[in-house]
Amino acid sequence: MTSACGSVIYLAGGCFWGLEKALSVIRGVTDTECGYANGYDLIIPDHMTVCSGKFGYCEVVKVSYDPGIVSLECLLEAFFLMIDPTLQNRQGNDRGIQYRTGVYWTDDRSGGTVREYVENEKMKHSEFHTEICPLVNYFSAEEYHQKYLDKNPGGYCHISGEEIEYIRKRFSGNNP
Repeated sequence: MTSACGSVIYLAGGCFWGLEKALSVIRGVTDTECGYANGYDLIIPDHMTVCSGKFGYCEVVKVSYDPGIVSLECLLEAFFLMIDPTLQNRQGNDRGIQYRTGVYWTDDRSGGTVREYVENEKMKHSEFHTEICPLVNYFSAEEYHQKYLDKNPGGYCHISGEEIEYIRKRFSGNNP
């Protein structure tokens, strides 16, 4: 999706708290929001529904960005540095379908970029379980999940503070 303010991509990488924090520190990312995506569309999800694993939703971060400052390829590079695409339905200590990894787009141009990038990424791994497809549906997560690690600096996350700082430094001078 592209708007006057920029573009949007949806990334699932296990628990959304750390992924949201790490993506928010990248230069050119204009907003991040935790949410739930690509589940059974007759159910409006909440955290308990998603954690049940019965309705197919995964935890995602909606990433709004300015493509004049940061490219989608750069965001995908950062994403794949933070996740392990060889793990199915888990990241860190988090287990279940809601913690699967995935990249979801809303427009054909982004879809083409994602597919091309992921084809190269797949060659680096003997197994690859990251879901790659268009966004089917998306719902914002409850307010207490938004900017969770800013509100709870010692909160659990499979993405460490050191990794978040590495992402900040590595992607502070990125080019589109």
